[in-house]
Amino acid sequence: MSERFIYLDHNATTPLHPEVKKSIGEMLEIYGNPSSLHSAGRTAHQKIEQARETIANFIGAASDEVIFVGSGSEANNTVLNSLSCSSQVCRLERKQRDAIITTQIEHPCIMETSKCLRERGFPIHYLPVDSTGKVNLVKLKELLNDKTALVSVMYANNEIGTIQDIKSIVEIVHDGGAFFHTDAVQAVGKIPVNVKDLDIDFMTLSAHKIYGPKGIGALYVKRGTPFCPMIRGGHQERGRRAGTENTIGIVSFAKAIEMRQQEMYDEAKRLRHFRKILIDGIKNNIPDVQFNGHPTDVLPGTLNVSFAGAEGESILLYLDLEGIGVSTGSACASGSLDPSHVILATGIGAELAHGSIRISMGRENTLNDIRYTISALQRVIQRVRDMSTNYQRKTT
Repeated sequence: MSERFIYLDHNATTPLHPEVKKSIGEMLEIYGNPSSLHSAGRTAHQKIEQARETIANFIGAASDEVIFVGSGSEANNTVLNSLSCSSQVCRLERKQRDAIITTQIEHPCIMETSKCLRERGFPIHYLPVDSTGKVNLVKLKELLNDKTALVSVMYANNEIGTIQDIKSIVEIVHDGGAFFHTDAVQAVGKIPVNVKDLDIDFMTLSAHKIYGPKGIGALYVKRGTPFCPMIRGGHQERGRRAGTENTIGIVSFAKAIEMRQQEMYDEAKRLRHFRKILIDGIKNNIPDVQFNGHPTDVLPGTLNVSFAGAEGESILLYLDLEGIGVSTGSACASGSLDPSHVILATGIGAELAHGSIRISMGRENTLNDIRYTISALQRVIQRVRDMSTNYQRKTT
C-alpha cells in the first residue's frame, strides 16, 4: 500500500475548501431556528438570505428563485415529481401535458425517478446521444409534441464530462411549449452558467461537488414557473420546501460559491492543461485505449478512458494500492456490476465499457500528481492485462 494518496475522484465529491472549513466553524455559534422571531432566529435567517443572494448572483438568478434543499438528488426528484401533483396551481399542466423527455445518460436519481413515474402511467421518452455523449437535437424535435410537459437534460455528464448545448436545447423545448430542467450539479462552479442567458426553467445545484459540505443543495425555479413542493409541512423556503433550514450547510454552500468566483477560471485553465498531459501520457505509453466523451466540449478536470482487456474495478483497486483514487463511474451506482449506462449509450460495447475508469481532478492536484498517475497506470494496466485470458494486443 502506497504511503501517498492522490485524490482523482472530484466528480464523486470534493474535499472542503479551507475557507469553507473556517465558515463551518464560525457558523457553529449560529444556533437559532431561522423561523424564530427572537434575535437568535433573526440572525440565522439573515445569514441564510445573504447566502441565497450570493448563490443567486453567481448563476444570474434573483434570490427568490433559489430554494435550498437537502441534495441534488432531492432537487431532481422535486422537479420530476411535479408532474404527479394534483394541485391546479402548481402542477405542470398535467391535464394537457404529462410526458417527460430525458436522456439515456442522466444521473441515477433522474433515471430511477423517471422509471417510477413511468410505472405510475406517465409517458417517459429517452433521448439518444452520439458517440461523444451529445444529445441528438433532431430526435428531440421529433419527440416533442403537445403532450410534453418537461424536458430534463444534464448540463455536464458526471461520468464522461460532456457538456451539452443547453441554449439550443432550451430554445427547441420552449418552441415546443414545454418546461426545461437541467441537472447542473457537475457544471456550476466548474464552467460559467447563467440561467437568465439560457432561459432555464429549473436547475439543480449541489455544494459538495465544489468544495462545499455534503447534505445541502439548491434548486433554481424561474419566477412564474409552476412549482409543486415535494416536502410539505412548514412555511420554510416560502412554502416550497418544509423543514428547518440547514443553516450551517447553506452558509457554507455560499462560501464555496464565493471561492468559486475567485478560483474557477484559473483552476479550469490549469485542469485543462493537466487533462491534455494525461491524454498524451496515456496515448504514448499504453496501447489499445479509447477516450470517452466530447474532445472539446468537456469539463476541464474530467477524463474517462477505456482500456481494452482490463476490467475497471481491477484497475481501480490496483490504482488504490498505488495511492491513487479514481472511479469507474457514478458514485451513486458504484454498487452495480453492470457496465456504465452512460458509456453504453455512446455506442461502446459492454466488454470495453467494463474497462472504463473516470479520472476527475480538482484544485489541490499538482503536475507531479498527474505524472505519477501516468506512470502508475502503465504498471497497473500491464499487470491487469497480464492476468487476462482475453486480451490480445492489437497490431496495426
